Amino acid sequence: MVAVLLFSGGPIFESSIPLSVFGIDRQDSGLPHYRLLVCAGEDGPLATTGGLTMTAPHGLEGLSRAGTVVVPAWRSPAHDAPPEALAALRKAHAEGARIIGLCTGAFVLAAAGLLDGRPATTHWMYAPTLAKRYPKIQVDPRELFIDDGDVLTSAGTSAGIDLCLHVVRADHGAEAATALARRLVVPTRRSGGQAPYIDRSLPEEIGSDPLAEVVTWALDNLNKQFDVEALAARAYMSRRTFDRRFRALTGSAPLQWLISQRVLQAQRLLETTDVSVDEIARRCGFRSPVALRGHFRRQLGVSPAVYRSNFRSRKADSVPEPRTGPAPTVPPQARGPRGARPRAGSRDHAPAEDGRPQAALAHPETAQLAVRASARD
Repeated sequence: MVAVLLFSGGPIFESSIPLSVFGIDRQDSGLPHYRLLVCAGEDGPLATTGGLTMTAPHGLEGLSRAGTVVVPAWRSPAHDAPPEALAALRKAHAEGARIIGLCTGAFVLAAAGLLDGRPATTHWMYAPTLAKRYPKIQVDPRELFIDDGDVLTSAGTSAGIDLCLHVVRADHGAEAATALARRLVVPTRRSGGQAPYIDRSLPEEIGSDPLAEVVTWALDNLNKQFDVEALAARAYMSRRTFDRRFRALTGSAPLQWLISQRVLQAQRLLETTDVSVDEIARRCGFRSPVALRGHFRRQLGVSPAVYRSNFRSRKADSVPEPRTGPAPTVPPQARGPRGARPRAGSRDHAPAEDGRPQAALAHPETAQLAVRASARD
């Protein structure tokens, strides 16, 4: 049995992921079936994206009945989770439940103390904040998800699907996970991690820290060759003190952070310019193109040249080909009164070639939603 713990203010996409993976009965397709409990972590109704509200059929007592508890999201890293929910999570874990945090749900697990001494991940944008606020956690912002046995965490947004499919694979085997991925129209297992998406990730609170000026200078001068000793000198600190303060502020060692920022700058130049890899190495402050290639491959898994080629291929594929022929015409029998074309999104769409309405050709679950929406209209 899987319990999904929802809170007010949680985004609807992340909240819907475990409901879609574990809550729909697909046994007619030979897929495994999970019993689902949707539990409210606080008094409802629970607000979510777009002004919608949700009412969960169960409360915190439902967590004690589940073998797996999923926290799909949390409303804000700046807010504290309700103490009653944290206690219920700790109790469920102590009784043997597998605990999963998707995206910012990791902050709830962290507040409950379930991530202390463990590796964990979350959305790359919030990873430094998680590391700063909970220094006992080994935060790794590069991974799509981390399975530490009885406690699992995922990166942001769609990475929650990756982790949920991983759970299905662990519970029922690769064939079941692959079949479910096909049903959901998503990759069975994505390669790589969050590294290609990470930007200049720093905690929101950095602006008030004395090190903020040094960090800003470093980001503005990545084209220059300088090391951590130079940054410590600018901060008027010893190297040891600087390392300790920097790690407390950002959640990572200064050398690791500096290399990551140089690689990120190289990514941007590979995506937006045609300059050579040698020139990019110089502009990003690497001592040689060999150093750039080594760090780039370690962080992103490919060479700079392959990254640029892949990026341009994806960009080319996303641009529609220009229309060269004459504009399509609507047959007279498909026109409305006085030859007017039916409006896009109207109910006057022509049927498909086999005579069925277009909605019937959509994915079965999507078609059902469309039919219900039409009935409400």
